Amino acid sequence: MKTIKGPAIFLAQFMDDKEPFNNLKNICNWLGDLGYKGIQIPSWDGRCMDLAKAAESRDYADELKGTVAEAGLEITELSTHLQGQLVAVQPVYDELFDGFAPAEYHKNPKARTEWAVNQLKLAAKASANLGLKACASFSGALMWHTVYPWPQRPGGLVKAGFDELAKRWVPIFDVFEEHGVDVCFELHPGEDLHDGVTFERFLAAAGNHKRANILYDPSHFVLQQLDYLQFIDFYHERIKMFHVKDAEFNPTGKSGVYGGYQDWIDRPGRFRSLGDGQVDFGGIFSKLSRYDFDGWAVIEWECCIKDPVQGATEGVGFVNDHIIKVTEKTFDDFAGTGPDEAFNKRILGI
Repeated sequence: MKTIKGPAIFLAQFMDDKEPFNNLKNICNWLGDLGYKGIQIPSWDGRCMDLAKAAESRDYADELKGTVAEAGLEITELSTHLQGQLVAVQPVYDELFDGFAPAEYHKNPKARTEWAVNQLKLAAKASANLGLKACASFSGALMWHTVYPWPQRPGGLVKAGFDELAKRWVPIFDVFEEHGVDVCFELHPGEDLHDGVTFERFLAAAGNHKRANILYDPSHFVLQQLDYLQFIDFYHERIKMFHVKDAEFNPTGKSGVYGGYQDWIDRPGRFRSLGDGQVDFGGIFSKLSRYDFDGWAVIEWECCIKDPVQGATEGVGFVNDHIIKVTEKTFDDFAGTGPDEAFNKRILGI
């Protein structure tokens, strides 16, 4: 068994033009003072990093690591959620997702997709230059508008959708393979990969590519009413990243999983700061430790009620309290008799 590393935190929800959130150095100093040990960097945010430069220059990558290390932190992974989303966009969402790309690619889906694919390939190289083993992403979605089968989906649609998604991602995986880095999909509503079944279908279409892996975030499974503990039993070999994010699901006589188009604060399923929701983190940390999860516990703060600074401040102690320092001995070793082959044969009667 292995002891999970942490606490770390995803920077995307905290970056701002105001200090101390306005650049990598300032936010790292703030987080280091809070007691964090790692950061997950949104690769699209120029206040944090220049992705192309990190891919092209090991010296620049070393500078990034040095800035983070000065605050007593490590870079845990890069995130490419926004770029991954744009690898596959159903045309009905084109205008909504244009904001995820630079202005010069707006209203040009083909160029936008090419930009996104190149961004992923840069992230593979940058991750390698930074000495990282995994990169977070979204899968994108071609079929999400058909998630509820009404009108009835025509025969072969789902297979065609997963085949096309795999066709787009496999060349990206191959670049990540060249650099020894895993792509870890956050299984998320709105993505074609949003639960275990969809991940399995995609994996089969992608030839079980070794670089196609999972960012485990239980909050999205609470909102889907999926058994997030058993999920670890099924997929622990592919879980390479972990977002520590809380959520709650409180259905009413008026609204359930679909949420009634309500704002986050009024939805039955909503994200919460750590400790304010319903996720059994004791069970999660136990299972991940049991299955030798060799990664970081990365807080992703999202809450429609609590202030982010309070959430980040409280999150340090929460994660520290849940990380299990795995034992190197068995609790009943004091009563052991030691190995003795002859003794064992006598006990077995052989």
